[in-house]
Amino acid sequence: MCLYANAFIFILVFLVLAIALPIGALAVLGPLLRPNKPSKAKNSTYESGLEPIGDARSRYNVRYYLFALMFVIFDVEIIFLYPWAVSYLTLGVFGYVEMMIFVVLLMIGLIYAWRKKVLEWM
Repeated sequence: MCLYANAFIFILVFLVLAIALPIGALAVLGPLLRPNKPSKAKNSTYESGLEPIGDARSRYNVRYYLFALMFVIFDVEIIFLYPWAVSYLTLGVFGYVEMMIFVVLLMIGLIYAWRKKVLEWM
């Protein structure tokens, strides 16, 4: 019993250090070591070396965000296909059927997005 308690104490010590060291470095050492000389030029908006034109808070079309979200979703789903492809021969028919169900669901989502015109820019 005592052997297991020692193992958990080591884990607890490492957990505390893993949380305390980054927080200490960012909250305590950061403000002490960084240069801090604010000026009007440093606080102004930077826009490719030119004077900013107009308001920086302009509205974007929602379709750009939806397009980016679709890209992220399908990109992550491709990551799920890689382990299946590596172990394809060991999974057998069950693994093949499961992955085909997964791919069909992805295709249904893609067709839905295509019909809702999410994939069009303008």
